[in-house]
Amino acid sequence: MIVHVDPDRCCGAGQCVLAAPEVFDQREDDGTVLLLDPRPPAALAREVADAATACPGGAIRLEEGTPR
Repeated sequence: MIVHVDPDRCCGAGQCVLAAPEVFDQREDDGTVLLLDPRPPAALAREVADAATACPGGAIRLEEGTPR
C-alpha cells in the first residue's frame, strides 16, 4: 500500500492520527496532516484504511503497492 495525502484538503480533524499514529501526524502550526510513512508495513493496512475512511476532508488516498 502506498499512502498519499493532500494537505490542502485536510481540515485538521485528526482522525487519521487516532486511527494510525505510526503513519500520520499533524503539523503543529496548523493541524494539517503530516505523512510519516508513505509505505507502511502490511500489518498496519487495516488502520491506514480506517484512517482514509474516517478522513472528513478526503485528504488521504490509498494506492496498491508493495509494503515494506
